[in-house]
Amino acid sequence: MSDVMRPIPFAQVMDWILTEHDTQASIFGVRKVYVHEGGAEPIFAEKIETPFGPAAGPNTQLAQNIVASYVAGSRFFELKTVQIMDGEELSACVNKPCIVAEDECYNCEWSTELTVPQAFAEYVKAWWACKLIAREYGLGDPDGFVFNMSVGYSLEGIQSPKVDTYIEGMKDASGTDVWAECRDWALANLDRFQNVDADFVNAVSPQVSNSVTESTLHGCPPDEIERIATYLITEKGVNTYIKCNPTLLGYDFARERLNELGFDYIVFDDTHFREDLQWADAVPMFDRLIKLCAEKGLAFGVKLTNTFPVDVTRGELPSEEMYMSGRSLFPLTIELARRIARQFDGKLRISYSGGADARNIRELYAAGIWPITMATNVLKPGGYERFFQIAGLLAGAPRSEDVDVDAVTELAARVASGKDYQKPIKPAKPHKIDAELPLMSCFTAPCRTGCPIQQDIPAYLSRVDEGKFAEALRIIVERNALPHITGNLCPHPCGAKCERAFYEPEGARIREHKLAAARGGFDEVVKALRAAGPTRLASAADKNVAVVGGGPAGLATAFFLTRAGARVTIIERTDKLGGVARHVIPEFRISHDDIDKDVALCLAFGAQVQMGREVTSVAELFDEGFTDVVVATGAWAPGKVGLKAGEEIDVLEFLEAAKAGEPMELGTDVVIVGAGNTAMDAARVAKRAEGVKNVRIVYRRTKKEMPADEEELQLALEEGVELCELLAPIGVADGMLACEVMRLGEPDESGRRRPEGTGETVQVPATAVICAVGEQIERGLYEGAGVEVDRRGRPSGTATGVDHVWAAGDCRRGPATFVEAIADAQAVARDLAGVDFNKYAEKNVRADKHDAIMGRKGEVCLDVAGCATSRCLGCATVCEVCCDVCPNRANVAIKVPGLAQEQVVHVDGMCNECGNCAVFCPWSGRPYKDKLTLFWSAEDMDASENRGFLPVEGGFRVRLASGEGVYDVDDAACGLPEDVRLTIRAVRDDYGYLLAR
Repeated sequence: MSDVMRPIPFAQVMDWILTEHDTQASIFGVRKVYVHEGGAEPIFAEKIETPFGPAAGPNTQLAQNIVASYVAGSRFFELKTVQIMDGEELSACVNKPCIVAEDECYNCEWSTELTVPQAFAEYVKAWWACKLIAREYGLGDPDGFVFNMSVGYSLEGIQSPKVDTYIEGMKDASGTDVWAECRDWALANLDRFQNVDADFVNAVSPQVSNSVTESTLHGCPPDEIERIATYLITEKGVNTYIKCNPTLLGYDFARERLNELGFDYIVFDDTHFREDLQWADAVPMFDRLIKLCAEKGLAFGVKLTNTFPVDVTRGELPSEEMYMSGRSLFPLTIELARRIARQFDGKLRISYSGGADARNIRELYAAGIWPITMATNVLKPGGYERFFQIAGLLAGAPRSEDVDVDAVTELAARVASGKDYQKPIKPAKPHKIDAELPLMSCFTAPCRTGCPIQQDIPAYLSRVDEGKFAEALRIIVERNALPHITGNLCPHPCGAKCERAFYEPEGARIREHKLAAARGGFDEVVKALRAAGPTRLASAADKNVAVVGGGPAGLATAFFLTRAGARVTIIERTDKLGGVARHVIPEFRISHDDIDKDVALCLAFGAQVQMGREVTSVAELFDEGFTDVVVATGAWAPGKVGLKAGEEIDVLEFLEAAKAGEPMELGTDVVIVGAGNTAMDAARVAKRAEGVKNVRIVYRRTKKEMPADEEELQLALEEGVELCELLAPIGVADGMLACEVMRLGEPDESGRRRPEGTGETVQVPATAVICAVGEQIERGLYEGAGVEVDRRGRPSGTATGVDHVWAAGDCRRGPATFVEAIADAQAVARDLAGVDFNKYAEKNVRADKHDAIMGRKGEVCLDVAGCATSRCLGCATVCEVCCDVCPNRANVAIKVPGLAQEQVVHVDGMCNECGNCAVFCPWSGRPYKDKLTLFWSAEDMDASENRGFLPVEGGFRVRLASGEGVYDVDDAACGLPEDVRLTIRAVRDDYGYLLAR
């Protein structure tokens, strides 16, 4: 059954490794194989070629996890903790799913879910496998890595026969059955190796580990911690580290630090801070243990830190308490490292495991903090291959002999101002596609799904990366008539879906690359479009369309319709085309030149323009001979705050006057009422106005509920705009705006918590109040044409319900975005003239770039601003994110003859349902439940509801949604869907090592 892991026999582990390496050039899915060149560092009378590896956790639970880590460059392995409670007893206490690592990581599991003897066997198998492949493939010195035990959680448990046998076996495994199994297999299969011989096999050291990290539960008394350490040092004779909890910092510091970094939503009280080891007890205990280890000739140090216990408050995991790690833990752990380094003058050895990753690991190591282990980092997309980059970063890197107190102090001090550890102001938008995960062929570009116009994003990003700007722009304008405007101003909802954002917050910088294509390819593309002329669809030939409004929606509609061969006349009431972009959006956000270029593009197929004409009736346009009328008049009617006293300035009038350079008397203190992007524009414009000293945004909710985009809010705050949260304006008099103090109640229909009045009032200085609470739709044209509208003046859709009357943009939706206006223009063109926008859809898949795309996996960009390429992960070509992030390697990409792209097969026996693949899958699905599943036994298949297959006599037992049966997959007419049949056959023929032995 899916949540029970089945340890793989050593013969199958090695067959898998050798066969996959020979046929796929990878090992357990790791394609970036690290070959160490250079020396090694001494530790515990052993040596490690690289000073990092996986932390005790999901990445060191099974043999294949450890091997994958080694292959990618790890050389220090903190093995998953063993304790007296194990196996089924412990698994019953671990609710599933148990990991969520979308940003900071939370888990509700702790020690191995295997039995202690099974865990021991996994570690011995991994030891042998790493030794053999190190020699066979020249990955490094076979003695250049170290296994570090982790044991807990009480002295009684550690002294139990079960755990004691484990410790003694790790110290000398030579007399164990699993040691014999591994050695005998190696000797019997020497013919499968070119660089491994019997002498090498017989010389493999049976000392799997001579070091231990002591792990204790929260609340463990200090004398118990010391008794355990003393026992391990004096009775077991092992080098000993004590894993410390971040609670050593004290509640006040932890709460304040997390709050200032934006993690104020993480809930915890002072219970663990009071009950855990205290600083006053820790320091003298460490002194005593340092002395004891010196007497015994052993190494002593501290491991910083354990995970941080917090409350489950938002349904993150199915438990009441969970353990936090990752980038939110780093600010706590590095501060504890600073305190310990200073207390012991850098002489106490510090091993590190609190949010280390590619962005900070060089500084940690340079400061003399090592070895360094990671869990959260490799649970994210890229998975184990993130280790490959880290190995490169640390190759030949300098290191302080002792812990460099000043360097650690400097690193800790930079955390508060470092963006790497700042939580965004606003909650992240959902990254998943609102669609079920397909059983087969699930590769997709989620960025396209997030885009209202389904831009062919992977297609144009790859061309921009190649410097083919004109080709990229041709792809863009197939769906997007306003590449300059959207390249500057689009809120890029595609970015929320971008898988690259799990590497760097900026993602693939889709909008920036669109603008680069627009600017780099404009002249060539427009010239070619004009020369080629319209497509002249038969469905558009008899259309003569009046587009009322020359803003973004009207321009885009005209572009798409004229490209199809329709006649179009844009009727604009002002003297310039461009609408809000032209007249309202400040020029520091978009230049007139960029707007001019989009206007020229939209007129490239011959749309006619009438300027300075106010249309008052749709009927008059039909009388002029137009067959269809598209209303694209925007939303220019002012919204109202409804002040009980004083005047308010309409935000559009204000911005339009400011852009036109008209003089304004605003006084010294400007208040913006509202919290959308228009409000941010108004605040930034007011900040630049002559005589204005202070600009304040008054909002009745908090900044987290603001509708403004994160970057627009950040820019306003960076420019000195003040944010006054939880205030509702009442009226203005004598230069002061009276506001009622609000509090947040239950969520309203928008999902945001409803503001409720408290009755308390405050005064905010206000020499001018600008209303930015939502522009309104002018209803005159709709009413005259008989179009029904809702209470906000919106028709039912782009097709208004009145024949030949259409709507697009803000006058259809209410205040919206430019890309949504283009989406409306697409809908009008599709329904009115039969326009299809899929000309370049197939170009999103780049089979010729497969290897280059795979090469980007696991590589975090450490200088996004200086990176010339998009770093797009090409999800339409290859996704496999569920394969990347599975610690147990239970999701496998299968090359299937007859199918264009790899298929993901889930291996049931290797999965414990941790749920990590479900977190990162771009679909609204769970790969460990929803992908075609390979079972190793009838018992497991019977216990699961997954659709999948099992080898049986006479063929394969296959269960699908349609039913279950035994099939001959060599028979094309067997009744199975072809992609399922071919995939099962490929597993049998080319991936036999996946099948149970």
